[in-house]
Amino acid sequence: MKALDGLDPALEHRARLAISVLLSRHGEISFAAFKQQLDLTDGNLGAQLRKLEDAGYILLRRDFVERKPVTWYRLSAAGRRALDKHLQALQSMIAAAGA
Repeated sequence: MKALDGLDPALEHRARLAISVLLSRHGEISFAAFKQQLDLTDGNLGAQLRKLEDAGYILLRRDFVERKPVTWYRLSAAGRRALDKHLQALQSMIAAAGA
């Protein structure tokens, strides 16, 4: 199936796809907000974020809020392009299945 060619291995994991979709919608999200939204352990969330960071799909910045460290994440330009391509491939697969 040609649509499979457009799928990005870095976005095939449900947590990484969810992280990318949330970032595309909200712009910037903290680690704590991801943890609450996705109901993942610190270790699992950290591992998924690291994979996206290693792929160049997300950028992070560290800040302090009320003297506590907070890490913020946002999609990079490459991450936005990869997510758009991945979602288009998924839509193509759905359309082909309905035909």
